[in-house]
Amino acid sequence: MISTPEIWAEFFERYYKEELNRLAYKIKTGGDGRSLYVNVVRDLLIFQEGKLAEELLEKPDLVYDHAVKGLMSTSNIYGIALEGCRPRFYSLPTAKKVLVRNLRAEHIGKFVAIEGIVRKVTEVRPRIVEAAFGCTNCGSINMVPQEESQLRMPFECSKCSSKKFVFLPENSVSVDSQRVKIQEYPENLRGGEQPQSIDVVLEGDLTGIINPGDRVIVNGIVRAKPRTVQKKLVHMDLYIDGNSIEILRQEYEEFEITEEDKQKILKIVKDGDIYQKIIRSIAPSIYGHEDVKLAIALQLFGGIPKKLPDGTEIRGDIHVLLVGDPGVAKSQLLRYIHKIAPRSVYTTGKGTTTAGLTATAVRDEVDGRWTLEAGALVLADKGIALVDEIDKMRKEDHSALHEALEQQTISIAKAGINAILRARCALLGAANPKYGRFDRFTPLAEQIDLTPTLLSRFDLIFLMTDDPEESRDRAIAKHILDAHQLGEMLERKRNITLEYSEEMLKAKSKKIEPAIDPELLRKYIAYAKKTVFPVLTEEAKRAIEEYYVSLRSKVKENSPVPITARQLESIIRLSEASARMRLSDRVELEDVERVITLMERCLAQIAVDPETGQFDIDYAFSGTSKKQRDRIMIVKRIVEELESKTDFGAPEEDVLNECEAEGIDREKAKEAIRKLKQFGELYSPRPGFYKVISKI
Repeated sequence: MISTPEIWAEFFERYYKEELNRLAYKIKTGGDGRSLYVNVVRDLLIFQEGKLAEELLEKPDLVYDHAVKGLMSTSNIYGIALEGCRPRFYSLPTAKKVLVRNLRAEHIGKFVAIEGIVRKVTEVRPRIVEAAFGCTNCGSINMVPQEESQLRMPFECSKCSSKKFVFLPENSVSVDSQRVKIQEYPENLRGGEQPQSIDVVLEGDLTGIINPGDRVIVNGIVRAKPRTVQKKLVHMDLYIDGNSIEILRQEYEEFEITEEDKQKILKIVKDGDIYQKIIRSIAPSIYGHEDVKLAIALQLFGGIPKKLPDGTEIRGDIHVLLVGDPGVAKSQLLRYIHKIAPRSVYTTGKGTTTAGLTATAVRDEVDGRWTLEAGALVLADKGIALVDEIDKMRKEDHSALHEALEQQTISIAKAGINAILRARCALLGAANPKYGRFDRFTPLAEQIDLTPTLLSRFDLIFLMTDDPEESRDRAIAKHILDAHQLGEMLERKRNITLEYSEEMLKAKSKKIEPAIDPELLRKYIAYAKKTVFPVLTEEAKRAIEEYYVSLRSKVKENSPVPITARQLESIIRLSEASARMRLSDRVELEDVERVITLMERCLAQIAVDPETGQFDIDYAFSGTSKKQRDRIMIVKRIVEELESKTDFGAPEEDVLNECEAEGIDREKAKEAIRKLKQFGELYSPRPGFYKVISKI
């Protein structure tokens, strides 16, 4: 072995002179941090022909002890001893990066790097390194080094041999400690694989710097401890004794885009018709739904998140909701996006609680401490969360979504833990109408179990209805039959016979083959999100302004509000995504026109008042149009005027007659009465009579 404290002191003084001086200055001024970060690939592999690095990775306990002593003996301009300082090693060679599932007995006691998502973190608490015990007989203090999780007492007093002691925490030596759970990336799993996780023990200034949902590389020594079920078992649990943490800040850093990939991406754009190509690459086995596929494509590329000088943050993520009849392939679309999105988490509303969707505080099974555990939206940070059957979630779980969709944070205040987690993700949700099929003449808000405030947070809402129409039905049937027949032929060829030629199968595959290979599309999206940040041109700004103002200028006194500032922001986000999709640094007029067309088709499905034929955004999100609201207020006034007529309130017949006199149809008046009762504005003392509920 070449490792000695002197060799390490030479290494630090040769490569990290400035850092040593900075560390000494921190100690002198009482600043935080006692760590010196060493880049293994850049510096340690060069020193001594890489032998010292090799020894550190193979025999880390002994070599690390040498490194600590070497660091203490280095000189600095302040002449301060670097006692208590720790070298932290990061940027390990690729060969030393191990998947959690690949950790084996051979790795025990070796220095490795593991990468994954932080699933949960415990609170930071002191861990006793050396415990002080006072002898009750002679008063002397006995120091006992601690290594196990249970406190170890001295056998007898070193001075008087007494066996009676009292623990003295104030005289003990302790260090900040925290345990975190690191889980494998969900996008790297295959088939039915369960994501595996490993515990990491962090100490000193490594504690408290990472949160659930963070993507990290943890560098440290693999340790093993026997499993315990009342007794210690022969089977071991592995954990990592953390030495350093690298927080991966770039959202698509794990995607390696080669020069060849880049050229392929640029060629796709150069060849033109990029929007149609991407639409044809999203779930090609599902027939039609071009508008929905374009919306999802825009969502995958996303708008630009902004941080303004006053600290205000504006989200760039686009939220899309698909509402539709059974059998229109909503779930299939979500599953396909899960496959091609560079980062995604899939869950269903039915089997998801608030904790599963957002985050929760749970009691740690090892030491009983409360820990934070991240849910789907936190794990999808800087990616896309796919929530099927979002309407089937419990009512109380919907409230957790409000903050997540707009502020893109999750606030936790449970069991003494107050934390704010980041959930910077786009949400693609799918919902079914309450009564099985969608009714075009009933407002959207009345047909799905989502609150108006939650609905209004979606940038685009699409109705996917199953309407019989012979030519379209024939095309769908042909498409599905062709897909099934091709599948049958491929299975037959794979398992039994080679009776079908490659040319024939290729010709049949043409119809349901994506225009862009899914793996290349993932890289395309990652490349666009990493390198393209378009800015609105003056022409695009004018077009959005004109559209917004022209729609709202049609609003006369007492007429409905067609769109609000929320839809204006949606148009901006979608236009940015449209520019990003063609790798443009400018949001042009063509992007705005494309997005306005899509937005109008979306609003035409959900926000047109069937009585007036006008856009009314309130009708979309609350289920009550401006005309209905006015009618409801008139009916309420009539009940108020007539309720003193009898002891039981206003007779229904009189109310309906008065409504007719004011030009309100009897059926519409009955509907208004039903809504007033539903909103808690009216009540019936007895059948056929109504009174207004007075507000105290």
